[in-house]
Formats: sequence, structure tokens, C-alpha cells
Amino acid sequence: MRIKMCSVHVDDPSAAFTFYTELLGFTELMRMPEHALYIVRAPDDPTGPGLLLEPSDTKVAKAYQSGLHRLGIPAIVFGTPDVQAEYDRLRALGVYFQSAPSTDFSGTTAVFDDGCGNYIQLHQD
Repeated sequence: MRIKMCSVHVDDPSAAFTFYTELLGFTELMRMPEHALYIVRAPDDPTGPGLLLEPSDTKVAKAYQSGLHRLGIPAIVFGTPDVQAEYDRLRALGVYFQSAPSTDFSGTTAVFDDGCGNYIQLHQD
């Protein structure tokens, strides 16, 4: 068994698709604007799981998404071989980070705002 697809709730799937592809570097797996359906994939894993940019168009989804954001809790974690390099690259593109990268027993992390209602954690072992 393996992960085929997971989702992250976003305020605007179209805007999220632009952010995730143009700034984060994900690749398009599926894009159907007429159905607000946008799925991206990590560029270095062409057969890996898709990430569905799910509209937060129900009360439950919106409450969950906004609750996590209000508490500063990341909605998802992305692995990267170099958190500092990604932090520097994304900050140069105007992405807001909660703080500079930090390291503890689990590795190096940094948390940024995707501009679509979520905090995303970068993690490096």
C-alpha cells in the first residue's frame, strides 16, 4: 500500500495552483478549472502522490483550515534536502515565514504561509 493522493484545503484552488506550481515548483498532475479541480505533484517524484488543492467550501473544511491557521499549525509538511536554501529562495520571492529555520532533535524546519489559508512546514532530516 502507498499514498496515492492527499489533499490540503485552500481558500482559492486556482490561486493555490499558481502558488504551488510557480513559486514552490510543483508540477501539474491535473487541472480542470471548470470543476475547481487542481492536483499537483512534487517535481522530483514523477510517479509519487498527488496533492489535491481542495476548496474549503464547506463549514467543516473552513473551520478546520482556519483553526489550524489561527493556531499557527502547519496543514502539511514538505521534505526538502536543504531547508535554509528553500527558505532563502522563497523569501526572495516574497513568501512569508513565521521565523527563520531552526534545528532540533528531529531535524531542521521552517514554516511559511501559502497565502491560501495554510501554514506549510518545510522539514530536513
